[in-house]
Amino acid sequence: MKAIIYLFAISLLATSCASHKKVAQAGTAAASAAADGSSFEKAIFIKETSEGAGVDAEYAWIRDKYPGSKVNGQALINHNNKPYDVIHITTADGKNTDVYFDISNFYGKF
Repeated sequence: MKAIIYLFAISLLATSCASHKKVAQAGTAAASAAADGSSFEKAIFIKETSEGAGVDAEYAWIRDKYPGSKVNGQALINHNNKPYDVIHITTADGKNTDVYFDISNFYGKF
């Protein structure tokens, strides 16, 4: 009986110490032909429901759609009573552009 309790305690400890950070994938953003991230109206909707996972999803989307790009900055903008992240990037071919994300699903949720 002690051995079972000991094994249970060890497995509980091991699982509680493991990292549970969700690895965001580009698929967590809404897939729509109209949503290309080029404006508020065409913002990428992030489906995640917590800030950490939401931000990870934004950067995963950028890595997927703009491989080799460099992030230059980010702004939180309220547009039509909705929060948006606008991420300023330089693409691999040297063009500066902004990518718009609708973050209303996760903004302020930890």
